[in-house]
Amino acid sequence: MIELGLARISKLLGESLLPWRAIHVAGTNGKGSVCAYASSMLHACGVTCGRFTSPHLIDRWDCITVNEKVVEESLFRQIERQVQLKNEKEGIEASEFELLTATAFEIFAQEKIKIGVVEVGLGGRLDATNIMKDPLVTVITKIGKDHEVLLGSTLSEIAYQKAGILKLDVPSIVDGTNHEDVLRVIAEVSKNVRSGRLNYIEEVTGQPQSEIWTVQSRAAYQRHQQMNISLAYEAVTLAMNQIRLSFDPEQFVTAIQNTSWPGRLQMLSIGSLTGHFQPILLDGAHNAQSAVVLGSYVDEKLRECGKPVTWVVAISKGKNLQEILPALLQKGDNLVAVEFGPVDQMPWVQPMPAEEILDTARAMVELDRSWAAQGSLHDALRSSVETSGERPMVIAGSLYLVSDVLRLLRNTYS
Repeated sequence: MIELGLARISKLLGESLLPWRAIHVAGTNGKGSVCAYASSMLHACGVTCGRFTSPHLIDRWDCITVNEKVVEESLFRQIERQVQLKNEKEGIEASEFELLTATAFEIFAQEKIKIGVVEVGLGGRLDATNIMKDPLVTVITKIGKDHEVLLGSTLSEIAYQKAGILKLDVPSIVDGTNHEDVLRVIAEVSKNVRSGRLNYIEEVTGQPQSEIWTVQSRAAYQRHQQMNISLAYEAVTLAMNQIRLSFDPEQFVTAIQNTSWPGRLQMLSIGSLTGHFQPILLDGAHNAQSAVVLGSYVDEKLRECGKPVTWVVAISKGKNLQEILPALLQKGDNLVAVEFGPVDQMPWVQPMPAEEILDTARAMVELDRSWAAQGSLHDALRSSVETSGERPMVIAGSLYLVSDVLRLLRNTYS
C-alpha cells in the first residue's frame, strides 16, 4: 500500500547524513530518463555512481544500479534482509517502497559510490527518497496530472508536492516549458525554503537550450528526449562543479548515445514470441501527458500514408481513460485490450479490466477490429501481430505491461 511520509524511512536509515551525495529528480514524466542519462554521464567521467529508479522493470533489484550495472541479486537480498530485520525488530512498519529505498541507499553506502542519481517514487515532499538532506542538485522535470488522489487535483497542488524536494542552498534544474502555474509554485517553494538558484531549461523555436547541443547532434532525439538530456547534462554539470571534478562535454556524447531506457519509444522484435519479426513499438506511456507525446510520435513516425495502428493496451486502475485513449487511438485503428499480471511486492497496483478499456475506447472512436484478450498475454500478442500484419503495432498504457512483455521475451530467450 502507498503510505507517504518520512517518519518510517527516518527510523530505517537513522538521522545521520548519507555517506554519498545525490542528484534528486522529481516530476510526472521524464524523470526516469533523466536519471538514466545523468548516471550514464557520471559514469563516463569516471565517477563511481549509483542509480535508483522505480518501478522495477523485470526483477525487483533491477531498479538499483552501480556504475551502470544492475546490482547482483545476492547483494540485494542480503541488504534487503538486513533492512527487513531492523523494520521487524523496531516495529517500524515501513511500506514496501520505504524498505526498497532503504535497501538501495544502504547498497550505495556499502559500494562506496560518490554520487547517487535518485528518482522520486511518488510526489516528492513526503516521498521516502526525500530523506536525503543535502543533495548536490535537484531536478524537476515535466509536471502533469497523475496520482491525483494522493497529490492533488490541480497542477498547482501537484507542483507543490513535487517541489518539496527543493532544499536550503541546493541549486535546481527545472523544465522551463512547464505550465505557468507549475513554475509559479516552484518559485514560491524555492523562496520559502531558500533553495539555491533555479536554473530553467528553456526552449527556443521548439528546441531545449543547453551547452550539450554544441557537441551532440539533436537529429536522433525527439523534443521531449532533448529536454531530458538537457536536464541531465545541466544537473551533472552542477554536481561535478560542486565536488570539484573536471570534465569535458565531449565525454558525454558516447554516454548519451549508449544510454538505454527500456520501454520508452523502444523498437524491438517479439518474433520469438509470435513468429512475426517485424519491429513493434513498446512504450510505458501511462498518463495523459505521456500519451500525447507517444501519440504524436506514432503519428509522425509510424502512420505512413494514414496506415492504421494496432494497439495492445493495458492501464492501471484509477487512470483517466478519457484523457489517455484519445491521444492514442484514431479512426480505423485496431485495439487489443489486455491486463498486466501481479506486480512483485506492489499488490496495490491492479490492472483496469480489459473490458472497461475496450468499452470506453469503442465509445470514443470508430475502430476497425477491437477485443478484450481473454487468454494469456502471449496469446494476445500472437493474435495482435496477425491482425496488424505489415502495419504498425504499439504496446502501451502501462510500465507494468512493458515489464510483462520484456519478461516474456527474456524467458523465451533463456
